[in-house]
Amino acid sequence: MNGVRTRKRAKENSMAASTGEIQSPPQTPLQNGSAKAPARNSQSTEVDKPENIFLFYPNIIGYSRIFLAIASLYYMPLHPRTCSILYSISCLLDALDGIAARYFGQSTRFGAVLDMVTDRCTTACLLVFLSSAWPRWSLLFQGLISLDLASHYMHMYATLTMGEGGQSHKKVDSSRSRILHLYYTNKTVLFLFCALNEVFFIALYLLSFSSPILSPSLLLPLPNHGGASGSSAQPGSPAHPSISSLFQNPYSAGALELARANKMDSFWPWVIAGISLPVMAGKQFINVVQLVKASRWLAEGDLEARRKGRAGKKL
Repeated sequence: MNGVRTRKRAKENSMAASTGEIQSPPQTPLQNGSAKAPARNSQSTEVDKPENIFLFYPNIIGYSRIFLAIASLYYMPLHPRTCSILYSISCLLDALDGIAARYFGQSTRFGAVLDMVTDRCTTACLLVFLSSAWPRWSLLFQGLISLDLASHYMHMYATLTMGEGGQSHKKVDSSRSRILHLYYTNKTVLFLFCALNEVFFIALYLLSFSSPILSPSLLLPLPNHGGASGSSAQPGSPAHPSISSLFQNPYSAGALELARANKMDSFWPWVIAGISLPVMAGKQFINVVQLVKASRWLAEGDLEARRKGRAGKKL
């Protein structure tokens, strides 16, 4: 009987060997624990490794942009050269963080929002200063701040609610807007518009330090000592009085304007402003287009939601 079973097993093994179905016996770990555990895949180890999004290289660059922007605001009232250098470096780093994100594979939603919020805040702060430096144009600067914030907020919100899951606000289909598609997909166009837009405002900032004429409404009437005439509060006057005799508060708008007057030559700021003005105007036009397109996109979503709601009530 045993011989029959042995021959039967040998026949089964030979058939399995011919078809390649022999299975190796399961390995049992040694009782003393010296058996080697199966090696883990290195790729799975990298996937399981915890990451700190806040310490990604492009986000660190974003933090440095915020630090430089704050430093430029500190020097903004009375130190035009230092402020302009710090502000310009902060703006130039806007291009570097995108390059770092693509190079290191660290593109994140947090980084995209951080980048956009930093851009909006720095530009708004500079325009607030220009509103005080050029009081007669303050309404225009306030309108530019409102347009910039409203346009980007509407565009971002429309992308998050109406776009595909995780869609970037820079992914704009040409069928929705050819202008926005070219603006966001062509890196050269995006860089030139953003850079020259900031350059124009920096030029206006520098011009506020080169104007030889102060705003008359900011000046107090000069005291008349013994009927003396010819005294003028404008810079360059031989009888120019001290700031303390003109302004009760040395940090008032008039006192700061007087401190800024004639601090630098106006030739190059005018040249830079003239070159960058058309691009700045084009950037504002793009902001208007972005605001209108985002509003229509949200309205389309509202109409679709109302249609679905009415169809559900009929059922």
